[in-house]
Amino acid sequence: MNLSKSTYQLALTFNAVHLLLLNHLSPIRQWLNRIEIRDAALAHLICRLIPVQCPFERTICLFGRPLLHIPSLCKLNPLYEEIVGLRFRALCYLADDCKEDVRCYC
Repeated sequence: MNLSKSTYQLALTFNAVHLLLLNHLSPIRQWLNRIEIRDAALAHLICRLIPVQCPFERTICLFGRPLLHIPSLCKLNPLYEEIVGLRFRALCYLADDCKEDVRCYC
């Protein structure tokens, strides 16, 4: 009984910290969502800086057997959705407005 109570308290603490972090990141989130792509050079820079997929996911093997799996850390990033959205807007600008081939960024 004591273990489940401490686990519950730990979960509440984690949720409180998570909500506090999200509240503090709200202005950055809004700023990222308001960025309008109007320049091809900026769009190219964004597409080069933000990777297509998360580069951190790894499976560590020993003698051919998986020993440890490290999940993609991008999904733990609280700004992940906004950053991916920014890259998508840059790709759309290059493809739709500039009529450029964006396959090199995919």
